[in-house]
Amino acid sequence: MELSILEPETKQKRRGRKKSNVWEHFIVKTDEPGFGRAYCIKCNKSYAYMKDSKLSGTSHVKRHVSLCQNNRQTACPKTGANLPKKRARTKPHSSAISFDQCKNMIAKMIILHDYSLHMVEDQGFIDLLRALQPNFNPLSFNAVQEDCVDMYLTGKKRLLNLIDGIPGRVNLTLDIWTSNQTSVYVFLRGHFIDGDWKLHHPILNVVMVPFLDFDGSLDQTIVTCLSDWHLEGRVFTLALDKFYSNGNEALMRKLRDLLSLKSPSILCGQLLSQNCYACVLSRLALDALGAMRETIGKVRESVKYMKSHEKKFFELRQQLQIPSMVELSIDDQNKWDTVYRMLVAACELKQVFDCFDSSDPDYRMTLTMDDWQQVETLCVYLKYLYDAANILTVQPYPTANLFFPEVSKLLLELTHAAALSQDPFCSSLIMPLKEKLEQYWKENCLMLAVAVAMDPRCKMKLVESTFGHIFGNNAESCIRIVRDGLHRLFHDYVKSVLPYTTTNGDEGNEAMIKTESFEEGSIESALSEFDIYISDLIGNQQWKTELTEYLEEPLEPIVQKFDILNWWRVNRLKYPILSRMASDILSISASTLSANFVFDTEIRKMDSYRSSLDSLTLEALICMKDWFQDKSLPIDVSNALVKVDC
Repeated sequence: MELSILEPETKQKRRGRKKSNVWEHFIVKTDEPGFGRAYCIKCNKSYAYMKDSKLSGTSHVKRHVSLCQNNRQTACPKTGANLPKKRARTKPHSSAISFDQCKNMIAKMIILHDYSLHMVEDQGFIDLLRALQPNFNPLSFNAVQEDCVDMYLTGKKRLLNLIDGIPGRVNLTLDIWTSNQTSVYVFLRGHFIDGDWKLHHPILNVVMVPFLDFDGSLDQTIVTCLSDWHLEGRVFTLALDKFYSNGNEALMRKLRDLLSLKSPSILCGQLLSQNCYACVLSRLALDALGAMRETIGKVRESVKYMKSHEKKFFELRQQLQIPSMVELSIDDQNKWDTVYRMLVAACELKQVFDCFDSSDPDYRMTLTMDDWQQVETLCVYLKYLYDAANILTVQPYPTANLFFPEVSKLLLELTHAAALSQDPFCSSLIMPLKEKLEQYWKENCLMLAVAVAMDPRCKMKLVESTFGHIFGNNAESCIRIVRDGLHRLFHDYVKSVLPYTTTNGDEGNEAMIKTESFEEGSIESALSEFDIYISDLIGNQQWKTELTEYLEEPLEPIVQKFDILNWWRVNRLKYPILSRMASDILSISASTLSANFVFDTEIRKMDSYRSSLDSLTLEALICMKDWFQDKSLPIDVSNALVKVDC
């Protein structure tokens, strides 16, 4: 092929044809005699080619050809417009998904989204899989059930290895679900901090027990959990909804005795059994709502009417120039927070409600001024409860140090409101709430105070200040109880750690505390002698425990984002025994409920489909979903299924 080069004819003949294939993409134009430039045919970019009749070579234009071709577009043969460059045809993937991987993904999908195990036998699902993978053989219910159970058993082994390796104890929470049958389901969840100071809270067991034999079955459920997860001697606390044990002190004593038998006594078992914080708040809210059931019903029906006549409602709202931006919403009576939000919105828009009958004669659900006043008063008290419950929705199962400020603040608010109230209605509403919260405070105050003392921003200072407001003249004795409890708890940890601790020769290390006092005689007398010995040492200013040193050091500054677990991780070498105690305390869960159920007004109920499953399959589905959702758990079961059922 001859190139069209615009040069004097004699020179072109003398030089002959250009041999480089670069000239398929360039032409040369002479600007003046002896000077020429090479122009790209595609983009018209020019490069020096000839100067004083001397050629410049082709390396630089070759580089341009490569770059230009990469950005090359194809011209439309009809219009001449540039068309997008065609994407290169992709080759088939050399490593197609295997049958085992597909089974694994199907099992995980069913677990995560609560799909029925029977879906694998649905024709639509089979058609979808065959369209994606023509060689895929349909799965049966039994096959996918076995896959889910295998995945669970693999995950359970890995979780058990994690629990076996933690340095501290495990806190348990117990939740109850009902069903359509005469049986209940017990959910046992473990809360613990691992060696890297990460907080975990996996469901450990889901057990169906007959309702009529509840207390005996509950004991066996806990014993099974302790055995399955190697927790004998390692349980620190148990939290449950005491609604199930009201009037049954024998059951509570039995639980406490069982856990004391299976675990070393910590503070004489005072921390073993705790009431559920979320359940207490929900029952307080229900009591308040129940006292105004009729008035709330009027508000609910009015809101429903407004929602069905939104255009009129919006027009009237604009005419009245209501500044509030809140929107009306119909409540879910099974969630008390939705009732609260409905009432708050109605109160802010009550002027529209009051005037609505003038624009719509059919509206007859008029609320009186007294009704609105009572609803507004109710909203004030519900806000106390709502704010106190929000700590459980910000993060799942927050560390235990966060509960003391919330509970004490709520108690002070209710106490203050009860003292100022002169209205009989307000008194009748607030006093029952205050009395029931005081009962919860009485039963859980020690645990809450001990937990907040493990917060280096608060230590005992917040306890001392709060007790001064709550207990008045009796504050000092109450503070002493908490302080003594902290020291006794720390000494329990010293005694449990020292027999297994090897010293490194540092005289100031806590591990060097004398142990001769409990090397002889019975354990009981040895512990008693040790307590006397420690009490004497506490009064000696020359000797300080880790706990004493920690409490006397300045408080950490209050910052918006403070990672308490990271603080203890960083300081664990400074406080080797106290940090272990802190990890057990901070992982205590004051609530048995996950964030989704914090505002529930009814007991959770197992649906009929899940109730029909055998116990192992049910436990596998519920536990694995919970473990998958906790990203910090080392439950990677992507290769758990190795069997092929073609």
